[in-house]
Amino acid sequence: MKMKIVRIIARLNVGGPARHVIWLTKALQGEKFQSVLVTGTVPDGEEDMSYFAYENGITPMVIPEMSRELSIRDLVSFIKIYKILLREKPDIIHTHTAKAGTLGRLAGFFYKWLNWKVFIGKSRQVKLIHTYHGHIFHSYYSRLKTKFFLLIEKTLAFFATDKIVVISEKQFEEIHEKFGVGRRSQFVVIPLGIDFLPFLDVKKDGKEFRREIRVRDDEILVGIVGRLTEIKNHKFFLRVAKLCHEKNRKVKFVIIGDGHLRAELERLANKLGINDAVVFAGNRKDISFYGGLDIVALTSLNEGTPLSLIEAMASGIPVISTMVGGVVDLLGKELNYLDGFIICERGLGVQIDTETIESHANSHTNERRFCNGLIYLIENKDLRQQLTERARDFVLSVYSKERLTKDLINLYENLLFKNSNL
Repeated sequence: MKMKIVRIIARLNVGGPARHVIWLTKALQGEKFQSVLVTGTVPDGEEDMSYFAYENGITPMVIPEMSRELSIRDLVSFIKIYKILLREKPDIIHTHTAKAGTLGRLAGFFYKWLNWKVFIGKSRQVKLIHTYHGHIFHSYYSRLKTKFFLLIEKTLAFFATDKIVVISEKQFEEIHEKFGVGRRSQFVVIPLGIDFLPFLDVKKDGKEFRREIRVRDDEILVGIVGRLTEIKNHKFFLRVAKLCHEKNRKVKFVIIGDGHLRAELERLANKLGINDAVVFAGNRKDISFYGGLDIVALTSLNEGTPLSLIEAMASGIPVISTMVGGVVDLLGKELNYLDGFIICERGLGVQIDTETIESHANSHTNERRFCNGLIYLIENKDLRQQLTERARDFVLSVYSKERLTKDLINLYENLLFKNSNL
């Protein structure tokens, strides 16, 4: 009998989670598996990535009422998910991201227990799994709202979750040990997996991208890749760009991605007087732009495991990042502490105080640290080469799409075969 998997995500917006669930839905089809992908709608201000699902032969079940923010329509979404579960009769319900994790696990709980067998002490033989691609326990919402969401997550972990998947050891430390979600036995670390083949030869297309955005061959191009949203901290990136450009006029910056903050960020770039040094390149459906970048930066306040850094490493591009979440695992062992930044095995890291990032004095300190690290990376070509070689070897061995699929299959089979004749 085939294993039936219903995978639920709140929306297919541009980013790592959308690609993750699409790859898994495609991979887990055939003689042994049948997968269904359930998703909501992408709100205004975010780029829709549904095209990627159709390119991979996946037609999602779309619940129009389900999106990112809390809404009265969540009740409708819950009912529709529950009806899908009744119709599909899954063996595995696997949720991804916070909103889908809440609605999907609640619907899964009722699906599991609302049946006649409950009167003889039995439930439907279905397993509930949730993956944290990141978490919302700091830097997203107010303190009160964050506490409310944390309470929800703890409750769901206790009543409606068989396994909790995290994508890095650091993320496990934060979610379980720091914030107290779930029991130790519920957690399993399964790193992200991506299709590396397109990234192995991107350098050949780099000159075309640089010509498009008018960057000369003798200039250093620093890119940041991601949605233009608060958690990615693009304002910080622009202020760092101003400091670095003042020190080295041959450093240029490109922001790849789009989102509701774009107009505000463009105004800030103008206010900072760096319009000649910064290009807003928008979303790109292909990855050839990586070939034109000399350095990839990440300035996030909170991360799971950022796909942009994995992709940069696979492309042979050195990286510098704030040391948040799973970034710590990506960068590796700390080798040397310099002027406000850290040289790690596979990139440069900058410690920032996310709790006081908006304070004027602390913000300037963080910006100087990041700028110092970036300038150091620019001026040390041999270091860049060493970092890229170690980083590429690491991500190719740890973050393959094939390894991800194998790990998930093992998890599913271990859960089901203990108590089922599937």
